[in-house]
Amino acid sequence: MTFSFKQFSINQEKSAMKVGTDGVLLGAWTPLINNPYNILDIGAGTGLISLMLAQRSYAEQIDAIEIEENAYEECVDNFENSPWADRLYCYHAGLDEFVEELQEIDEETNEFEMLEQYDVIVSNPPFYSEDYKTESEQRDLARFADALPFDELVEAAYLLLSENGILSVIIPYAAEENFIALAKQSLLYPLKITRVKGTPTTEIKRSLLAFTRIEQTPIIDELVIETARHQYTPEYIELTKEFYLKM
Repeated sequence: MTFSFKQFSINQEKSAMKVGTDGVLLGAWTPLINNPYNILDIGAGTGLISLMLAQRSYAEQIDAIEIEENAYEECVDNFENSPWADRLYCYHAGLDEFVEELQEIDEETNEFEMLEQYDVIVSNPPFYSEDYKTESEQRDLARFADALPFDELVEAAYLLLSENGILSVIIPYAAEENFIALAKQSLLYPLKITRVKGTPTTEIKRSLLAFTRIEQTPIIDELVIETARHQYTPEYIELTKEFYLKM
């Protein structure tokens, strides 16, 4: 069960998370304006987003972490079979474990220091589908974040981002306000916000969010994917044409 893109393929036989629009959107949209030397993909799944960023950038080091064993194994295979195998590495670890590995105590100050920080951090965190929505917005937000709690993701980004680093995520639109508030608590501020709709008449489903350590007025826009079934908008084609075979 292989999904082929223009420059690489994704084997996704064993992984629970198959190639989907969310991952492609994040991989194509993530701002690379800081010409990253290194990139970290948190919860990499099959490695799709890491591979897209390898295609889009000259980053010399792209690290991915994946806790689920089947996805981890497929991610490693997909990296090894790609044109950028020498730049890609997947760790079989959870986020907390990975952060711990990169921390050491400074003997002079007795405080934790990070052994490595990243210029771009991306994550397509797992969340419950909108079909699970209840009457309680608070409960929905909590449930969205059960699988990889947003606060853990934001705290890790605070520690792992380089000075000019960018954190880039895709989340349900219903969780946007909450995520931005969490990020602000960790001194991370929105650089760009793109709200995604399936068609011009449907509700906003997703938020693409990019954060930096610099407080600024974010660029806010909207992206519509299609006008009718398989009739893609010029904006969506422009965003994804370097990847999809038929774009």
